[in-house]
Amino acid sequence: MARRITGPLADFGSRDLAAAGGKGAALGELLRHGFPVPPGFIVTTDAYRSLLAETGLGAAMDGMDQNMRDGGALRALFARFVMPAPLRTEIGEKYAALGGGAVAVRSSATAEDLPGAAFAGQQDTFLNVVGEEAVAKAVADCWASLWTDRAIAYRQRQGTDPRGVTIAVVVQKMVPADVAGVMFTANPVTGERGEIVVDASPGLGEAVVSGRVVPEHYVLDRTGVIRSFTPGGGEVVISPDAGGGTVEQPGSRSPVPSLASDQLRELADLGRRAQEHFIRPQDIEWAVAGGRVHVLQSRPMTALPPQPLRLNQVQRRVGPFFVEMFQERPYPLDVSGWMEQGILAMLHRMAGSVGVRFPGVGELLPEEDGVVVQLVPPVPRLTLRTLAAPLTLARRARQFKLANWKNDPRFTTFLEQVDRLNARDPEPMRWPEVVGVARESFATMRGITDLRSSYLPGIFLPMLRLRLMLLLLGRVRLASALVAGAETMTSRANRSLEQLAAMVRADPGLAAAFASSDGTALLQLVEQDPSHAAFRAAFAGFLREYGNRETVSVVLSSSPTWSDAPDVVLGLVKVLLGQRPATADQTGAALAELKRHPLLRFGPVRRQVMAAVDDARAGMAFREDSHFYATKVIPPMRRAYRELGRRLVAAGVIDDVKDVYQLRFGELEAIADDGGALPASVLHRYRPLVQARVARRRELEGIPLLDTALLFKDRRSAAGVLVAGTPASRGRAEGPVRIIRGPDEFGRLHSGDVLVCPYTNPSWTPLFQRAAAVVVDMGGLGSHAAIVAREYGIPAVMGTGTGTGILAEGQRVVVDGSAGTVVAAD
Repeated sequence: MARRITGPLADFGSRDLAAAGGKGAALGELLRHGFPVPPGFIVTTDAYRSLLAETGLGAAMDGMDQNMRDGGALRALFARFVMPAPLRTEIGEKYAALGGGAVAVRSSATAEDLPGAAFAGQQDTFLNVVGEEAVAKAVADCWASLWTDRAIAYRQRQGTDPRGVTIAVVVQKMVPADVAGVMFTANPVTGERGEIVVDASPGLGEAVVSGRVVPEHYVLDRTGVIRSFTPGGGEVVISPDAGGGTVEQPGSRSPVPSLASDQLRELADLGRRAQEHFIRPQDIEWAVAGGRVHVLQSRPMTALPPQPLRLNQVQRRVGPFFVEMFQERPYPLDVSGWMEQGILAMLHRMAGSVGVRFPGVGELLPEEDGVVVQLVPPVPRLTLRTLAAPLTLARRARQFKLANWKNDPRFTTFLEQVDRLNARDPEPMRWPEVVGVARESFATMRGITDLRSSYLPGIFLPMLRLRLMLLLLGRVRLASALVAGAETMTSRANRSLEQLAAMVRADPGLAAAFASSDGTALLQLVEQDPSHAAFRAAFAGFLREYGNRETVSVVLSSSPTWSDAPDVVLGLVKVLLGQRPATADQTGAALAELKRHPLLRFGPVRRQVMAAVDDARAGMAFREDSHFYATKVIPPMRRAYRELGRRLVAAGVIDDVKDVYQLRFGELEAIADDGGALPASVLHRYRPLVQARVARRRELEGIPLLDTALLFKDRRSAAGVLVAGTPASRGRAEGPVRIIRGPDEFGRLHSGDVLVCPYTNPSWTPLFQRAAAVVVDMGGLGSHAAIVAREYGIPAVMGTGTGTGILAEGQRVVVDGSAGTVVAAD
C-alpha cells in the first residue's frame, strides 16, 4: 500500500491510529458518524517518517542517546532541518482546499488519547494559525513537540518505547468560540457514571485546559439537567487575534451560567453518543460559536475511579474480612490462577456443601481493560439445600473428628503431592509443562479444600456447645480468651523466631550486625559473613519449615512468601531482640476463672466443660493449620510463574519477570514455544496487552479497591476518643504509636510500641510478642490478629477503619481493648 502523506479528516477512523495518531483517529471517527467536528485534514505519520528519512534527521537521532531522553538536543536537531519541498507543497495544497483562513493545528501522536495514557497536553497545539507559511511552521513545531521534556518524561513513566512513537498532525478550521471547555461523561472525582461534568469559560477553551481560569462548573444528569452549578472566576478570556494567534484579556466574574439549558442538553447528548460509540467514558473538548456546538476532541477518560458502591448491611458486615485479604490490587494472574482456581474455588466448594452460593470472581472483583478496579463485598445467596445444612454439618462433625485430621489419608496424599511439586525443576521443561506445574498446584490445593469441607463443621458445633455452656454458667465473655491458647503452626513458628532471636543475642558480632543494619544489607551480612554460619544454618532450617508463609495475603500469588523475602523474616527477628513487655495471660486467667465456678466442682460438669474447651481449641487449631498447609502449594506455583516470566523477558514480551502477573492464566496456557524460543507472534500479541494493563493499573494507583468509609460510616465515637473499633482483646496499655503498613517495615517496631496497621495475617503475629497493643483498620474478633493478641495477652482493637490515617507516628496513646477505643495519653 502506497504511503499517504495527507488526507481529509473524514477519511480516517478508529482503525487508522497508526496513520492519524490518537486525536486524528478519534476526530475522523466522530466526523464520519455525524458529530459536529470542524472539517480539516491530517498530515499523517508517514509525513513525519519521510521527514526523518529524507532529511537525514532520522540518522542523526539514531546516533543520539539510545533512550532519547535529551529533549533539548532533539529539538535542536529538528530546528536544523528544513521540511522537504514536496511535503511542504502538499500541506499548502490541502490548506488551500480547506478554504485557507484561520485553522487550529493539533499534534496527534500514536501513543496519545488511548485507554490508560491520555498524553494530555504533552504535545503542542497551535490556535488561530493563518497563512500557508504559518501552517507549515506549526506542523513542524508539532513534530518537534514530540520531544519536549514533558512528553519524554511522560512516556518514560508510561513505559512507552520512544522509538516506536510517531506523530501525525490535525489541521482544522478554527472555531472562534464564544464559550468553550471540557466535558466528562462520568464524574472524574467520584466515578459516578450517572453524572456528566462540564467545565466552561467565555472565549477559547485554552483558558480552561491550561488552567488559566477557575471555570464554571456544571454537574448534569444524563439528560443534561443541572444538578449543581458553581460560577467561574472569570480571570481571563482568550480569543483569536485578527492577525493570527491568540490574545488574552481580563475577564469578569458572573453568577449567570454562560451555557443555556438547550446547549447543556445538546452537550450531554453528544457526550452520551460519544461514550456509546467508543464504549467507554469520554473526555471531550468542545466549543460554542454563533450558537452552534462543536466537538474539538474526544479521548477515553483516564484515572477514572470505579462506580461508587452502595453497600447493604450484609456487605458492610463481611466487607472488613475481604478488605483485609485484598490490601493490594490483584493482578490478572492472581485472579485467574490461584484465586479463581484455588482459594475462591475452596470457598465456593465449602459454601456449596451447605447450600450457600457465593458470587463469582467477576462479581467480587470487577475489571476494566483486564485490570481489577474495585472490590465488591459478596452477598451469599441461600438455596433450598440450606434447609438441610444443620443435618449435613452435624453428620460431618460426627464423622470427622478434628483431633484426627492429620491422620486422614487425604492429608498424607496432599503432603506427598507437595513434595513432588517441590522436586520439579521448571527450568528445563517445555512451556506447557511449566504451565502444568502451576495447574498441578491448583489441583493439589483441592486436597486441603476436601479436608476443610469435611472437618470445618467440627469447629462450629464445639464452639456452639462451649458458648451454650458458658451462657448457662454466666461466663460467655470468657469464650474468646479460652480458645486463644491452641497450639498451631503459627505459634510454633513464633517460638522458632524467638529461638533465632536468642541466637542473635548470644553472639555479640551478630547482635551488632542486627543493630546497625536492616533489609537487604542485613540479609547480605547473614548470608555472606563466615562467622555467622550457625545462625545461617538455623535460619535456612526455619525457612524450609515455615518459608511458605505469605507476607501480604494468602489470596495473592504475586506477593512473596517468607522464603522469597527472607529480609522480612530477619526484620521479625530484629523486633524480637527487644525486651518483651509485661502482658497478662488472658487464656490462663480465663481458664482459672472458669474452673473456680461452683458448678465445676462436680466432676461430670467439669469434664464436659473442659472437653468443650479442648474441642473448641482443636477447631481453632485446624482452621489455622489448614490455612498454613494450603500455602505449601504457593512456592512451586511461584517458581513456575517466575520461569514463565523469565522466558517472556527473553522474548521481549515483558520487561520484568514480575510482569508475568499482568497476563491471565488462560493467556499463558495459550502460548506455544515450538520446542524452543517463543515465536515472534507472542511478542506482537501480548506486549501491547501487558503495556495497556500496566498503564491502567498505574491510573488506579491511590484509588482503594473499596472505600472503607462505606463500612464504618455509621460509627460514632465518644468525646475524646481518637479511634474506635471492635473490642478484640481485653486490657489497657499505653505506648507510642508505630504505624507499620507492610512486611517491609516490620523491623521498625520497637518493644513497647502500639502497633497500628491496615491489616494483618499470620506472618504479622510475631510482632505481637513485642507490641504493647494492636490497633488494626480491618478485621474482627475471629481474625488472626485478634486470636493471637488474646493469646499474648495484649489489648487489641480491630476494624477501626481509619486508625492508620488518624493516629500519628510517635503519638502516645492508651489502647483499651475491652472498650475498643484509643485515646490520647495524659
